[in-house]
Amino acid sequence: MSEEVKVIVYSTNWCAYCKMVKQYLTSKGVAWVEKNIEEDADAHKELMEKLGGNFRGVPVIDVNGTILFGFDRPKLDAAIRSL
Repeated sequence: MSEEVKVIVYSTNWCAYCKMVKQYLTSKGVAWVEKNIEEDADAHKELMEKLGGNFRGVPVIDVNGTILFGFDRPKLDAAIRSL
């Protein structure tokens, strides 16, 4: 896996699936950055721009430009495998 690959987890404080995604990525040895859209207005704006305003909920995971909604383990595994 390339060092320059960036995995961003857009999350909120109350989201249980967000916590599960972060734990899962850590257990897989994947480096990730969290952007809390509740606490960080810039992160919220960035996410809305990426989604074209079509917000469906959290978590939203950006794996090197591939946007994943929710904690869909097979899709997440495929995305991090293709890095």
